[in-house]
Amino acid sequence: MKSKSLSVLAVASAAALFLAGCASTEGETTTPAATETTTTTTTEAAGSLLDSVIAAGSVRCGTRDALPGFAVLNDAGEHVGFDSDFCRVIAAAVLGDATAVEMIDLETADRFTALQSGAIDVLVRNTTWTATRDGSEGANFLQPTFYDGQGMMVTSDSGYNTIAAMDGAIICVAKGTTTEGNAALESSRLGLDWEIRSFDETDLILEAFLAGQCDGWSSDVSQLTGLRSAYPNGSEALTILPEVFSKEPLAPAVLDGDTAWAQAVNWAILATIQAEEFGITSANVDSIRDTTEDVGILRFLGAEVPGSDGAAVLDPNLSLPTDFAYQVVKQVGNYGEIFARHLTPLGLDRGLNSLWNAGGILYAPPYR
Repeated sequence: MKSKSLSVLAVASAAALFLAGCASTEGETTTPAATETTTTTTTEAAGSLLDSVIAAGSVRCGTRDALPGFAVLNDAGEHVGFDSDFCRVIAAAVLGDATAVEMIDLETADRFTALQSGAIDVLVRNTTWTATRDGSEGANFLQPTFYDGQGMMVTSDSGYNTIAAMDGAIICVAKGTTTEGNAALESSRLGLDWEIRSFDETDLILEAFLAGQCDGWSSDVSQLTGLRSAYPNGSEALTILPEVFSKEPLAPAVLDGDTAWAQAVNWAILATIQAEEFGITSANVDSIRDTTEDVGILRFLGAEVPGSDGAAVLDPNLSLPTDFAYQVVKQVGNYGEIFARHLTPLGLDRGLNSLWNAGGILYAPPYR
C-alpha cells in the first residue's frame, strides 16, 4: 500500500486547469441544456473512471493522516483507521486486493479541489454530505459510512457543563468546514454571544486550545472524541458536552457524472453493512460460503445458486466482480468489525450507526 501527501500548489494548479477548461468565455451564451449535453457526451466518450482504476491496478483514495480512530499513520508509516479501512474496502471490491490503494493525504481546504482535478479517485475523509456540496463541488456523495453530529469540547476544569452556559465564549473551529456555519447558527439560536475563530488546520486549533485562547472547540463529535484521545495533557483533561446540534452524515464522494464508478464504490460500502446483517465476518465468511443453503447469502457472496436448470452465479451488472462482497468481508471485514476495530476503543457507541434492526439507521438495499 502506498501513501503520499498531495501538494496544495499542485492540486490548485490542476484544479485551475480543470475549471478553465469548463468555463465559458466572456459574452458567450450557452444554455443549461447545451452544457449538460456536452458534459454527458464528454463523460461517455472518456469512459468511466472505473476502467482507469482497473487499468492502473490501484485506487487513489483522498484521506488524511492525523485523526485518531479514522485515519492516522502508525509507527510503520501505514494508514490505520475507520476511513482508511473503507479505502481498502473499495480496493477489495474493485480490484480484489485491499492493499491496492494509494492513500493521498489532503488538508481540509484541498478535499474538493483534489476530487475536481482528478488527483484522487474517491474522497474518504470525514466529509459531511450537504446540499451545497452536492450541488456546487462537482461531488457525488454516496452511502454515508458514519452518521455524526456537531458538539462542543471544553477543558474539564472550565466550569461549563452545557453549551447554553457558554455565553461570551470564544469558540474555535476548522476553516472551510460545516462547523463554522453550524456554530454561528447555534450561537444565534441560543442567544449567546460567541466569538468564532477559524483555523486552517487542526494542529493550529490544538495550539490555540492549549494556550487558553479557546473556551470551546466545536466539531463533529466523532472528531472531538478522536482528538480527545490524543490530547497532550491526557483525555481526562477534556470534556465533550452532551448536546449535539447538527446532522453530519459523513460520506465518501466521487466526481459527478460517472455512474459506473459511483455504483462500484457505493456497493462496496453497502457490502459491509449487508454482511453484518447476515452475520458474516472475516473469520466465518469461508465456512458460511461453503455450507450455507441460504440463497440470499449465496448470491451476496458470489457463490453458485442451485436451480432447476443448473447452478448459476448472480451478476447484478454493477461492473464489479461477482464475488466482490466476499473479497470485501474476507480482506477487511463487515461494518461492525471495522467500527469495533477503530472507533469502539475511543469510547464511541454505535448509536445511529447500528443496523436498522438493532435501533440504528444503517440499511443496505436488497442484493438480488
